[in-house]
Amino acid sequence: MTASSSLSAQSDAGADGGQCVRCRRGLRPGWTFAFRLPPGLGGAAMAELMKCVGCAVRHGPMLRRSAKVALVVGTVLVALNQGDNLLAGNWNGAMFWKIPLTYCVPFLVASYGALSNARR
Repeated sequence: MTASSSLSAQSDAGADGGQCVRCRRGLRPGWTFAFRLPPGLGGAAMAELMKCVGCAVRHGPMLRRSAKVALVVGTVLVALNQGDNLLAGNWNGAMFWKIPLTYCVPFLVASYGALSNARR
């Protein structure tokens, strides 16, 4: 084994020796995220899944929760900001990018908040 390959093996192993439960990459402090297991799957009351940043942003339950938040908050924002145009039937070209963007912002904010809370 060469010096460069041993260094890359050490960096893949992570500083704390833990591994991502999804991709098995080494976990680094500050780039590790902990998600609770659904009740009944972990065996323990506070079992956690430790994931790397790449797998954390694709964590299914977090994405579903963020999508629900985006649906509710986005709908309220569209009604407040574009409601008069929608009810009047004035569909201009800008609304075709404004409305989807209005749903994207709360999705990203909810996802960022969940990841910030799960960061270890």
